[in-house]
Amino acid sequence: MSRIEQIEDQIRELTHDELSALRSWFLEFDAELWDRQIEADARNGKLDSLVEQALEDHKSGRSTAL
Repeated sequence: MSRIEQIEDQIRELTHDELSALRSWFLEFDAELWDRQIEADARNGKLDSLVEQALEDHKSGRSTAL
């Protein structure tokens, strides 16, 4: 049995309250990983082309104020 399958089996055995706590923890954990990835991509220039395109679109009138 794989590690993932073992975790799945353990999750199936959780009570409602335990599952709720796990869900909350995982959402925070996943959001933190996402934030770190976006920050790393920004530092490494991976988002530069998107920024340039957005600025070009704005200058050309293809955007709206929020």
